[in-house]
Amino acid sequence: QLQLVESGGGLVQPGGSLRLSCAASGFTSDYYAIGWFRQGPGKEREGVSCISASGGIIAYTESVKGRFTISRDNAKKTVYLQMNSLKPEDTAVYYCAAEPKYTTCVAYQTREYRYWGQGTQVTVSS
Repeated sequence: QLQLVESGGGLVQPGGSLRLSCAASGFTSDYYAIGWFRQGPGKEREGVSCISASGGIIAYTESVKGRFTISRDNAKKTVYLQMNSLKPEDTAVYYCAAEPKYTTCVAYQTREYRYWGQGTQVTVSS
């Protein structure tokens, strides 16, 4: 069974850091892109970042550029989202998503994904 499991969320003060993890299991291949999404209270879900299958292509939404870093460890079948300089507006449930046919990050924010994690809550508050 194909599964994505996020972890690493929590409560952090403004300016703090968190590292989210997305662990994959059940996929026959490790060669697929992973996207990170978030949905804040009263907001629509938005694409935050994407890393290609090779790790050579990375994309970020404008609001997190320079603060968030995505990476992957294919040996561990895990993708990470390092979040620094967190702001209250980063508060959201964060999800990772995958669709095995996607290996790049083209249109990652709008394309369809069959596989989603359960989400991890990130709260930025003093």
